[in-house]
Amino acid sequence: DNGYFYDGPGEDTALIFYPGAKVEDIAYAKLLKEIAAQGVDCFLVHMPCNFAFLGMNRADDVMENNHYEHWYLAGHSLGGAMAANYAAENAQKLDGLILLGAYTTKDLSASSLKVLSVYGSEDLVVNRDKIESGRALVPQGYTEYCIKGGNHAQYGDYGEQKGDGTATISAEEQRTITTEQIIGIIEEGEKEDGARN
Repeated sequence: DNGYFYDGPGEDTALIFYPGAKVEDIAYAKLLKEIAAQGVDCFLVHMPCNFAFLGMNRADDVMENNHYEHWYLAGHSLGGAMAANYAAENAQKLDGLILLGAYTTKDLSASSLKVLSVYGSEDLVVNRDKIESGRALVPQGYTEYCIKGGNHAQYGDYGEQKGDGTATISAEEQRTITTEQIIGIIEEGEKEDGARN
C-alpha cells in the first residue's frame, strides 16, 4: 500500500525515494532497480494523489518498520524538495540526501548529511537560480553533478514533460550516470563513517 521495495545484495544501507509531482511512483522503478543491484536496498514511496507534499513524512513509516544501519533519502523535482524539507527536520535519522532536478530551500548547513545534487544540462524545468542559491544551505562536502545531455524527465519513465529541454542522451544513459553518482556518494559516506570509527 505504501509503495515498492527493491531488494539488492546489500544488507546495511537503504535509500528511500520520493517521486516527482503528478508522476506515478512506478515510473522510477528502472532507476531504483539499478541502484538496488549495486547493493543499496530501495524503497519507492507512494504519495497521496502523486504529490510529495501530501506525504512528506512517509520516510518515518519506512524507517520505523525496517532496520538498516544507514539511511539515505532521495527525491526527484518536488519529491526532492520535500525530501530536503524532511531532512532539515530529521537530519539525525539520515546519512545523506540526494536531489535529482531539485534543490533545498531549508538550511542543512549545520548537519553532517552527505548531500548530492544531480541535474541535466538540458533540464529547463528546474530553477537554476534556486540550485545556485541553495549551495549556501548545504553542508561542507556537498557534491553537485551536471549530466551533459540529460533533461528533467529522464530519471523516471513517464515520457516527455511540458517545458523540459530535449535530452541528447538516452534515458538509459541518464539513469546509469545517476546511479553511479548516487552509489559514489554513499560509498564516500561509508568510508568517512569507517574512518570515524
